Amino acid sequence: MNSCAEDIRDMIQYYLEDDSEIELFEISIGKEPDEPANMISIFETSGFPPQLTFDRDEIYEYPSVQLRVRANSYTTGWSQINAIKNALHGRAGETWNDSFYSLVKCQNGPFLFDYDKNQRPRFIINFNLQRR
Repeated sequence: MNSCAEDIRDMIQYYLEDDSEIELFEISIGKEPDEPANMISIFETSGFPPQLTFDRDEIYEYPSVQLRVRANSYTTGWSQINAIKNALHGRAGETWNDSFYSLVKCQNGPFLFDYDKNQRPRFIINFNLQRR
């Protein structure tokens, strides 16, 4: 089973790479490099405990991920993170890299987190996942 961050990266690339409305930023997992300026970073965060049942063959996990979008401008960053929210929120019944995702749910809407040392805005959004 892949890390959730890898699966989310693949979902974003699949659903947004050919979107004519936005130019998809480079995606990093587990870190936010200084460059390029326009960047999506995916971090695995603490989710909820796995399902406890007598049926050990079908155990659901409830992880969560945080996506951070950094951009040269507020409008560009907001457009990118909003497109990610619209592409992922409510996805259900999909298999990615041998993991079945019964639900991808936006935990909160995108929001401005801060500005980095180069005064580039950084936006955050969190997703709760259900997978087996």
